[in-house]
Amino acid sequence: MDVGMQDLGQLFSDLIRFETELWNAVDARLRAEHGLPLHWFEPMQIIASQPNCRVYDIAGALSLTTGGVSKLVDAIEGAGYCKRRPNPGDRRSSIIELTPAGRKALGRATRTFDAELEVRLRSALPDRALKQFASALKGLRSASSRSRTSEAA
Repeated sequence: MDVGMQDLGQLFSDLIRFETELWNAVDARLRAEHGLPLHWFEPMQIIASQPNCRVYDIAGALSLTTGGVSKLVDAIEGAGYCKRRPNPGDRRSSIIELTPAGRKALGRATRTFDAELEVRLRSALPDRALKQFASALKGLRSASSRSRTSEAA
């Protein structure tokens, strides 16, 4: 299939609009049911899954700046969902851990998150198409990452 430049522009527009609509729907449901914004949920998932998690680790996983993630962690910590402790291996950074309240909130929110993705993704596409979509996105992200690495060199 030959995709022309205008088609690539439409693909870009469709991808961005879908991402925005998906984000807004998941965010609205997490806020309504748990008072937890999606931009807190993702860092909390990373903190929960990564021992000795640092701001740097979250930034890398989410393709965000460390300064931006540090502010996010400040807000999550202010809500009582995580805490920082000194990093014994590097005094310049902190280790971030979820609090018991954070683990509880993340557990409840994860069920809602998964349910919303079932509605928005799995019920919208047959399994084969969803697997192809996931593979294509992974390939695009990998190519983008390689491009950023070569630009920095």
